[in-house]
Amino acid sequence: MAIEIGRFTGEWDDLLELLDMAFSSPWTDAQYESERKIWERDRSTVAIDDGQLVGHTGTFSHQMTVPGGQLPVAGVTMVGVRATHRRRGILRDLMRAQLTDIHEAGTEPLAALTASEPVIYPRFGYGLASDVQEIVVPKVSRTLRPVAGIDEVRIRYVDVRESLSRCAELRNELALERPGMFQHDERWQEFTISETLMTSTSNASKLRCVLAERDGELTGFAHYRTKRAEKGYVDVQRVHAADLASHAALWRYLLEPDLLSETRCETVASDDPLLDLLLDPRAPSPITRDGLWVRPVNVGTALAGRTYARDVEVVIEVIDDFLPWNAGRWQLEGGPEGARCESTSRDADLTLHVRDLGAVYLGRPSLTRLGRAGLVEEHTAGALATTAEAFSTSRLPFLDTGF
Repeated sequence: MAIEIGRFTGEWDDLLELLDMAFSSPWTDAQYESERKIWERDRSTVAIDDGQLVGHTGTFSHQMTVPGGQLPVAGVTMVGVRATHRRRGILRDLMRAQLTDIHEAGTEPLAALTASEPVIYPRFGYGLASDVQEIVVPKVSRTLRPVAGIDEVRIRYVDVRESLSRCAELRNELALERPGMFQHDERWQEFTISETLMTSTSNASKLRCVLAERDGELTGFAHYRTKRAEKGYVDVQRVHAADLASHAALWRYLLEPDLLSETRCETVASDDPLLDLLLDPRAPSPITRDGLWVRPVNVGTALAGRTYARDVEVVIEVIDDFLPWNAGRWQLEGGPEGARCESTSRDADLTLHVRDLGAVYLGRPSLTRLGRAGLVEEHTAGALATTAEAFSTSRLPFLDTGF
C-alpha cells in the first residue's frame, strides 16, 4: 500500500507517540503542554502507512523581520519520520507537500526552520541564514570596558509573569530592527517563559527576570536562572535592551553572581556588544552554532519583499530542482526604498542555488564570501560585488526564540 501524504485531521495526543519515536528523547508532560499551546493543527502535514502515522511536519505562522520591514514567514517545526520508515523518501515527500501548500496559499514567500541535524535541510533548498554564539564567562573574567551612562541604569528584580507583557512589548519593538526575529503574540510570550521547562533540572532555580530602567522608563530586561552543580552558574535565557548602557548594565548584573562561578548563554547574537565590551577577549570562549535556516518559497515575492543597502539592478539565475517554479532568471531592481522582482528572459549576471539565496537573504553571509567559495557564478564583471553590497545589512540576523 502506498504511503499517503496529506493534511493532519487528528488531535495533539495522536502525535505524541510519533514525536517520541522520531526524536528519540521523550519530552516531559510539561514540554508537551508547552508545545501544544503553540501548535497549529491546520498546518500539520503527515505521512500515513496502513493507518499508522509515520511522519510529520508542522508550520507556524510568523511575522518575521527582514531587511527594511516584515514578511509573513512559514516556520517549519516538529519534522520527524518513524525510524521504521526511513530511507523511503517520506521526508522528501513531506517537505515537498508542505512547501507546495505554502506556495499555493501565496501569503508566505519564505520558509524558515532551526535544524536538529543541519546536513538534512540543504537538499530541500534551505540555506544557513544566521548563527549564534554560545558563551561561558568565568566570574574572574567578568570585567567590562567603561560604558557611558551605565551607572544611571537601575536594575530591578520583578516577577516574570507579572512583567511579561511589558517585556514582550519592548522585545517586539526591538525585533523590528533585527532581521530573523519574529513577533511574539500572546502564545509565544507564554512559550518564552514556559520553554525553560524543556531543560529544567532539580538543581535549577525558577525563571527570574530583572528590568533595566532609567528615570522610571523600561529600557531592557533579562530572563535567567541559576543552577547549582559541580560548578554553579547563571543560565541566561535572553537579554534585550533599547540602548548600550542598559545592555551593559544587565550583563554586568548577570556576570556578577554570588556563590556561582560563571555565566552561560547559548544564544548570543554574533554581533552582540558584549563580545566587544569584555576586557578579556578570550573570556566568553564563544562557540558558533547554526541559527536560522531560510528557504525562498516564491523567489520573486521574497526578493521584492525586502529593501537593499544600495540601488541594484541585476538578473539572478536561480537553480532550484526541488520547487521548479523558482528555477530560472529573475530581474531584481531595488534599493533602500523598496524593490521589485520579475521573471525575465534576459541573460543572467549571476547564477546561484536557491539554498545560497536563502543563506544571504537576511544579510549573512555575504554573496562575495559565497563567490569565493565557488557557490556564486558571475557572468557580468562587477555584478557580484555590487549585488553583495546591496544585500548587506547593518546588523546581523539573529533568532532569539527557537521553534
